[in-house]
Amino acid sequence: MRNLVWGKTFVRAYKRTVGKHPELEDSIVETLHALVEDPFHPSLETHKLRGKLAGSWACSAGYDLRIVFDLCPPGRGGGKDILLIDIGTHDEVY
Repeated sequence: MRNLVWGKTFVRAYKRTVGKHPELEDSIVETLHALVEDPFHPSLETHKLRGKLAGSWACSAGYDLRIVFDLCPPGRGGGKDILLIDIGTHDEVY
């Protein structure tokens, strides 16, 4: 199992997203639980990003909702941390 590390940008974006669309909160929480269990589960549609977000990953949290994250390298956290970077629609995060 991995640990989630909530980045400051992610926290702000999460609050903004849930504030605008409270009905998405359950879907987001379910996605975060699935991410902790297996970041590459097929239902998450996890994919590596290119361009300005090269090196980061994104997964689907609903039809047009994406979570951008980094898998922390082995080290102090043992490589088991997931740094949450951003959340929003496809156009907002890419």
